[in-house]
Formats: sequence, structure tokens, C-alpha cells
Amino acid sequence: MDYVKLGNSGMDVSRICLGCMSFGDETRRHSEWLLNEEQSLAIVKKALDLGINFFDTANVYSVGSSEEIIGRALKKYANRDEIVLATKVNGKMHDGPNGAGLSRKAIMSEIDKSLKRLETDYVDLYIIHRWDYGTPIEETMAAMHDVVKAGKVRYIGASAMYAWQFQKALHVAEKNGWTRFVSMQNHYNLIYREEEREMLPLCREERIASTPYSPLASGRLCRDLSVTTKRYETDPMAKFKYDYAADIDRPVIERVEELAEKRGLLRTQIALAWLLQKSPVVAPVIGATKISHVEDAVASVSVQLTPEEVAFLEEPYVPHRIVGHN
Repeated sequence: MDYVKLGNSGMDVSRICLGCMSFGDETRRHSEWLLNEEQSLAIVKKALDLGINFFDTANVYSVGSSEEIIGRALKKYANRDEIVLATKVNGKMHDGPNGAGLSRKAIMSEIDKSLKRLETDYVDLYIIHRWDYGTPIEETMAAMHDVVKAGKVRYIGASAMYAWQFQKALHVAEKNGWTRFVSMQNHYNLIYREEEREMLPLCREERIASTPYSPLASGRLCRDLSVTTKRYETDPMAKFKYDYAADIDRPVIERVEELAEKRGLLRTQIALAWLLQKSPVVAPVIGATKISHVEDAVASVSVQLTPEEVAFLEEPYVPHRIVGHN
């Protein structure tokens, strides 16, 4: 495993980040593809054995159950000082007033609840889970700065939003001497490249790490289009993101398959190798419901594509509607 700095920080992260949205409790959030604790622990153990030290979850994943599972897993298998643990805040955690969002009230309440579920005194990276249109960004950035100063958070990050919003948040932090974001978890893969227009150039300029989610387009880049899985059949968000563009994405997916066959590699390795060579991508956030998913992702770190191969993969791409910012 290779390790790199997370943006303009001194923190070392593995080039693959294990996303934990598939870990949970069906009684809290019904899902056909959700893994129970025993299955989840096996995947975390394999990730650690392969050198992954970067783990990403969120308070809203299975309404806190994902945090509980990853907290127990890391406590059981890992050296906390070596681990980079990220969680997110914004999603709806309960009905009624103040159950979601990025207000000072929500952030101060949710960080303590996340720490309790994670069984840790601090999180290494606390991420705002998209933009909150109902809260002034000044209030959000002040609260995020305060949880850092309180020692509950080491660094802060953001997730999918418009570049103008991200720039506004960075400006507010700089103007007030508050903690700045070190990472952007954005929607980016071979069949969704709209982030190349504004967000990625902004991140390069500001030395902010990109940690893309859906790096394999919910599996569409790593298997035949005729093959389905439980998640493929039951995940409404994945269908929303990709089904409308299935026809225009097909040529790109076919080129991934063609290059994988030519190189004697897996499609997963090709798709992730392409992403890992795109600046300022630091660590794609991969979801895993099988041990092999982790193994295949880690194998991609050692794959290098030539400029000609990169151009071959990219050439059929056509513009897409914006997906993920709201």
C-alpha cells in the first residue's frame, strides 16, 4: 500500500479509503445489500491487513449503526494512532426540529453522538455531508472550527457541492482565521467527469485532496452490463445517478472492458488506476460488500496507465447532468 498526505495537511492516508455505508443494522435501515456486523468486521480486518488506514462513514449511515460497527472493528483490530477515521454530519437523524443540517446546534450535538458510537475521543476528518441551504455558511464554519479547537476533530472536509459554494466556505474560513477544509469528497469516475470543469481545478489551486465517492459508478465500471446484484436492483440512489445515462455511458464501459482484457487486469483495476492518476485525487472511497472488492481495489494502486490508455478511456465521454450536489 502507498500512503500520501491528505491535501495541505501532514496526515498520511492510504491511497484507498474504505467506505462504510454498506455496514449497518437492517432494523434501523432496511436494505437488501446491507452487511451485518460479522460480515462487516471481516471486510475491515482484510482492509487493515492490506494496509488501508483510511475509513469513511457518516452519522446517517444506517442511522448510526455503521459508526457503531466501524468503531468496534477498529478498536478490536487496529492501532488508533495509525488510523484516519472520517465521519460526516448533515443527514436526518431524527424526526422533528433540529434533526438534520449544519447548524451550530446540530454540529455540536452530532459530533458527541458520533464519538460515542465510534468509541473514540476524536475523529481525524469531520466532513459536512453536502451543503445546507438553511444555515448560513458562517455559522457552519465557526462550529466546525470550534469542534477542532475542542480536540474532538483533527481536520475538516466537505462533500459534493458546487464549486462556488466550496470557494465561499474557504473564503469565510480564511477571512475569520478559522479551520479550512483539507478534503473534498466528490462524485467522480470514468462515466461522471463533470467535476473536471470547476471543482477539481479549485482543489488543485487550494491544495485540497479529492477523495471521490462512487469511483466504480456503483459497480457499473467493473462488470458486464447484463450482470445485476442486490444493490444494483434495490439501490434507488444508484439508479438515479446512472440509469438515465446508460446508453451514453456504454462506450466508456466497453473501453474499460477492452483495456482490461488487453492488459490482463480486472476492470476494477483499470477504472481505479485511471482515477488514482487524476490530480488532485488522493484516495477513492470504495464500497465493499465482499472481501474480493477490497482486494481488487488495493491491487489497483500498483497499476499505471500510459497517456495513450488514459486518452482511450476518456475519448467517448459526453457531458452529463449534475448529480450529487443537492
